[in-house]
Amino acid sequence: MAQKHIRFDWAIKRLLRDKANFEILEGFLSELLFQDIKIQEILESEGNQESETSKFNRVDILVKDKNDSLMLIEVQNEKQDDYFHRMLFGQAKLFSERIKICESYGSLNRVYSINIVYFKLGQGDDYIYVSDGSFRGMHLQDVLQLSEKQKEMYKVQEVRDIFTKYYLLKVNNFDDYAKDELDQWIYFLKNSEIKDSFSAKGLEKAKEVLRIDNLSPQDREEYDIFEKFERIRESEIITAESDGYYKAKLELEPMLGEERRQKEEVLEKLKKLVIKMHQKGISVETIAADLEMETTEVKEILKDQNSF
Repeated sequence: MAQKHIRFDWAIKRLLRDKANFEILEGFLSELLFQDIKIQEILESEGNQESETSKFNRVDILVKDKNDSLMLIEVQNEKQDDYFHRMLFGQAKLFSERIKICESYGSLNRVYSINIVYFKLGQGDDYIYVSDGSFRGMHLQDVLQLSEKQKEMYKVQEVRDIFTKYYLLKVNNFDDYAKDELDQWIYFLKNSEIKDSFSAKGLEKAKEVLRIDNLSPQDREEYDIFEKFERIRESEIITAESDGYYKAKLELEPMLGEERRQKEEVLEKLKKLVIKMHQKGISVETIAADLEMETTEVKEILKDQNSF
């Protein structure tokens, strides 16, 4: 039987930053990246310092794995049309901060930008999108490769292994039918539920650690505030959309009514003109050409001419 669990975006603010719970995040990342991920540490990121404006709607966590690769996981609840640009800014800011630490460009490790969004972003029906850093020839369509020296220097095999790899999870597009282990995680991200039949890495521990009734009294109080805020925010969005629709309807209906009236008036005049031209012996083809109409439209009007 499925139980209600803590929302993932709240969990990564608190519980998943605890080393004792790394197994949960490791499971999620392993299923998503199709490789065995072991977290070395949680690093400082923009989301570690909470501000009043971002406290509820957005959170991120910066993970370093055993190979020193960085994984920036960001959850965004509130609609943001320029979120693609935010993804770009996030990885650029991360690189600029890391270069101060690493000093050498070549010492920068690969970044995985993992973005979990709970709103409609762009046009696309899938629920997982992936973009990597391959370079393909414009004319020959060949993929640019590293030299043997570069492979040795940077300890990677392909050019794309150097560049940021973006993952965009549009969880609201998921149909709730979990076909594999990764889908089980997406189901949890969307519904905050872990079914007993789920076997994906990390979910077994998450099933216990992230149960709402396992929270301490203080955490439970803060989680209740978080959920209440989310409900209010959703209500505000629905109300704003409803108010906007109602206002637009009041303002536009008179204009649309006038536009319809004018359209019908023009159509009536056109019909009378077609009938008049036909009565003068002008062929259907000529009428259609002169009035820039289809012959089928002219024939349709003539078929109904008895109504005039």
